[in-house]
Amino acid sequence: MVVSMHSGGLGSWAAGKRAAARYGTERLVLLFADVGGDSLEPHTGEDDDVYRFVAEGAADIGGQLVRVAEGRTVWEVFHDRRAIGNTRWSLCSATLKQEPVHRWLRDNAPDDALVVVGIDWSEDRRLPAMERAYAPRQVWAPLTEPPYLDRDGLLAELAATGVAPPTMYAEGYAHANCGGFCVRAGQGQFVQLLETNPQRYAYHEQQEESLRRHLDKDVAVLRDRRGGTTKPLTLRALRERVEAKLDSVDREDIGGCGCFVDGEPS
Repeated sequence: MVVSMHSGGLGSWAAGKRAAARYGTERLVLLFADVGGDSLEPHTGEDDDVYRFVAEGAADIGGQLVRVAEGRTVWEVFHDRRAIGNTRWSLCSATLKQEPVHRWLRDNAPDDALVVVGIDWSEDRRLPAMERAYAPRQVWAPLTEPPYLDRDGLLAELAATGVAPPTMYAEGYAHANCGGFCVRAGQGQFVQLLETNPQRYAYHEQQEESLRRHLDKDVAVLRDRRGGTTKPLTLRALRERVEAKLDSVDREDIGGCGCFVDGEPS
């Protein structure tokens, strides 16, 4: 069995294509961990167009598309754990991605199954953590091997299939995951979310404010490091700074996607 981690990103699609080319599709599973849970409320999970890309990309690759979901949304996890995830502690990733994927593997994939991941040659530092997390199953990262392609190269390969890339790439996002809301992202990406999708930003801002009141604590996803001290920076405060055109917003702080690099799930 070959299990390819399938998401809304170009890397996972391209890795799945290389897996299908090498091993065929008869025993290929494309495993998608959906952070949207069971909620029908908008803006809780992936961008709507990512769900389109997941389905169309899987149809192009072949094999069996399998969706796993823990059931809760990101903010429901934060509420239940009485904490807000941040760049140093992505409990949403551990709860909504890592744990459902590992449960599925334990229940459905033999120890000799091959796990395929979509990291590329510029991210190979992430591979050892993935190998530890998926052991005893072997891990293959085909995009760390020739031909080495950047995003433009992957987009060219995708264009040849007729499948449109996720719209989040056209909007300038580095990753098309979690609808642009990622606790590992920096101020720059959240400003981007505010400017490209103010409705989704407003949803996350309201959720953060609600949880702050519930916990009665000064906690937030982001951090303000001005003046040599670190303190929470709420989404509301960031929005107000942007609206006031203050120069205290670090637009260069994009952060990065780091799911499946925090070690094994509990």
